[in-house]
Amino acid sequence: MFSSSISQSPARIRIVLAMLALLMASGAGNLAGAQTQRGPSDVVREFYKAMREHRFKDAFSLTIYKPAVQDLSAEEMEDLRTDFEEKAAQIPEQIQITGEQISGKTATVFVVVPARDNTPQVTSEPAVLILSGGNWIIGDEANQAEVLKKGRRYFLDALIIEHESDVEDLLKRLISMQLAYTTQNKGLYGDLPALIGMGLIAKEVGDPIAMGYKIHITVAQDGKSYVAGAEPTRYGHSGKLSFWMDQTGLIKSLDNGGKPISAPKQ
Repeated sequence: MFSSSISQSPARIRIVLAMLALLMASGAGNLAGAQTQRGPSDVVREFYKAMREHRFKDAFSLTIYKPAVQDLSAEEMEDLRTDFEEKAAQIPEQIQITGEQISGKTATVFVVVPARDNTPQVTSEPAVLILSGGNWIIGDEANQAEVLKKGRRYFLDALIIEHESDVEDLLKRLISMQLAYTTQNKGLYGDLPALIGMGLIAKEVGDPIAMGYKIHITVAQDGKSYVAGAEPTRYGHSGKLSFWMDQTGLIKSLDNGGKPISAPKQ
């Protein structure tokens, strides 16, 4: 089920959300009304119904991640919405729950996910649940302890780490992108719009909302050198580190309060 802590990966939120795919198996039933206790299969169905309907707080209230979302503001939920919606879009309309096994305070629900474009084979995937506070919730005890420790910062901090990792990775790849650009432009470097225009960089990179960062490339007048920079769109929310890089591939990053950083001293 949901695996190790975000500190073990620079793009933890992707791992967390990718692991949701193990449960992408919601039944077509309605949300149950007030019940003394929902069974494990009912919880799995309700989780995916809420995810499909983009009721993310309702969905995560049925998992070990409830403490990570229950106290988030509307603005903070909006910060996380893109990643949540990406996974919600992968939820199939039809699934089949083939059974469940309960052993003490642990349960496994077995679901069959129909074939899709990215998974042409019908797959069978288990969903792990634990009994917590008298209710079945999706997840395991080890990761529940990590979520409880981090609380509402769990997804928020993971999002920051993901954005920072994405920007650093982009800068590392920028050297080869610029090289490809120079071979078709008489040895001259290109700015961000030029690189996007040639299809060397994805259009989303120029969108501060999508990236969580304002990314810019300044080319010298003679076109023989450039510097690139990136600052968080919303400091402390979409990122903390600011980045600087030149055509040699030297990358500098530091927490500068969301402001640009200058070239390192020679």
